[in-house]
Amino acid sequence: MNKVYLIGNLTRDPEMRSTQSGIAVCNFSIAVNRRFRNAQTGQQETDFFNIVAWRQLAELCSRYLAKGRKVAVVGSIQTRSYEAQDGSKRTAFDIVADEVEFLSAGQAGGAPAGEYHAPSAAPAPRAQAPAYAPADTGFTQVDDDELPF
Repeated sequence: MNKVYLIGNLTRDPEMRSTQSGIAVCNFSIAVNRRFRNAQTGQQETDFFNIVAWRQLAELCSRYLAKGRKVAVVGSIQTRSYEAQDGSKRTAFDIVADEVEFLSAGQAGGAPAGEYHAPSAAPAPRAQAPAYAPADTGFTQVDDDELPF
């Protein structure tokens, strides 16, 4: 099983681009603090992860995320190899996002904190229609009384 759960802060603004076939792809990186401090220095250690989001999820991340925002990312690890400028072979690890939850409060006019999923190839049937689904944003508003907790 290849599944990753990360919570961290964006280290830079997302970069949006499109493939030759017009598919949206968004790249950003997050800083994730380790659970424990370094025993010798007492300093909090941080890991940095490159995140790749595709299609509608990429568009949402590009539109609503910015450097410093806190996000939760669920996805999978993907490796790639490349040749550096000095001719050495290198390996990079990327997290391909399946879900991104915006944890920081949005700025004026920004997206509300919430969870957004990469669309699957075939959408799953819904038991009932959502209470409110604005067509232009792609977000679903849920009444707090319907939550099980």
